[in-house]
Amino acid sequence: MAAILESGWLYLITHFSDFQLASLGSFFLHESVFFLSGLPFIYLERAGLLNKYKIQTKNNSLAAQEKCITRLLLYHVGVNLPLMIASYPFFRFMGLRSSLPFPSWKVVLSQIIFYFILEDFVFYWGHRILHTKWLYKHVHSVHHEYATPFGLTSEYAHPAEILFLGFATIIGPAITGPHLITLWLWMVLRVLETVEAHCGYHFPWSLSNFLPVYGGADFHDYHHRLLYTKSGNYSSTFVYMDWIFGTDKGYRKLKALKCDRVEDDGKQT
Repeated sequence: MAAILESGWLYLITHFSDFQLASLGSFFLHESVFFLSGLPFIYLERAGLLNKYKIQTKNNSLAAQEKCITRLLLYHVGVNLPLMIASYPFFRFMGLRSSLPFPSWKVVLSQIIFYFILEDFVFYWGHRILHTKWLYKHVHSVHHEYATPFGLTSEYAHPAEILFLGFATIIGPAITGPHLITLWLWMVLRVLETVEAHCGYHFPWSLSNFLPVYGGADFHDYHHRLLYTKSGNYSSTFVYMDWIFGTDKGYRKLKALKCDRVEDDGKQT
């Protein structure tokens, strides 16, 4: 498997420059993973499949879904792509490389863990700032147009927010200057995580059922249902920042009420 991966990677670095791979390659990888992972949730919602796992009963209109996709394509081409191109010199300066050999799995794993922890910390505070009255009204309310989120709404936001919170995603790799394959792996995992958090479904196999520190769709869906500045649940991936600073109290109370209701129903039967 490693030999196949190295062979494929050798083809890429032989036929494309570092700039092409780091900017255009990253963009196409992001678009592929984002839309391939996000579009199925539109189909599930339209077809009414797996509704027993849907967190909210409300569905988005076809017009709302089409608006989301259209705006996303505009934002990705008009904001994300130029940002990837413009940031390449800095990443290169910090040590980004694409040459073989690959870094060891221990280096890759340690960097990915570091990125997730740092991103979650920075995102929490940036997101909480966006929920102050003025910024929420003029910037963050765009993302909250969808009170019933679906996978693709994860990146539906005001251009200023894309730049502001995007900093949380790139700060880790910017500091460490990783191998490009590590950067790509981080991008893929981060996209899959945020799509899952906005998917609108809580499945039996959802990661939050097995990893208590992970937020997931149920945790973030609560944030979208409350359309005001102090909705809580500001973290991107984990739950401990909200727990430490008490910004998940409303969510915890709701979960406790649901548990009590289930217990009462069990006693009555």
